[in-house]
Amino acid sequence: MRSVIQQTVVLAAPADRLYAAYLDPTLHAAVTGAPVTIGAEPGAPFSAFGGQITGTTLSVIAPRLIVQSWRSTNFHDSDPDSTLILSFTPAGSGGRIDLIHLDVPDQDYQGVVDGWETYYWTPWRQYLAKA
Repeated sequence: MRSVIQQTVVLAAPADRLYAAYLDPTLHAAVTGAPVTIGAEPGAPFSAFGGQITGTTLSVIAPRLIVQSWRSTNFHDSDPDSTLILSFTPAGSGGRIDLIHLDVPDQDYQGVVDGWETYYWTPWRQYLAKA
């Protein structure tokens, strides 16, 4: 059975700025506090947190949708990549990110569920509060 992680977060910045920040390596790193390799072109490699997360940008629809293949170092070599889908929509004066993360293997499922809050949503809120 496929695993599905669904999360929604509303942040204090317009949706198009959140989209752009995720795809900009300098801003993405400023948000997470760790170097990032990322690009908006299909086939662009993705790497974050010292290579603990890797993948490929599969598709983007600017400034609303990002689809990536995604895996962590906790995946077994035999595990297929998971698929990350991020959609960005306006939410009042802020922006909403809807995350769907498919096919995270059992051994990393809870870590990924918790990791989105720990390594992305909380730091992003802190980053925006300082801006």
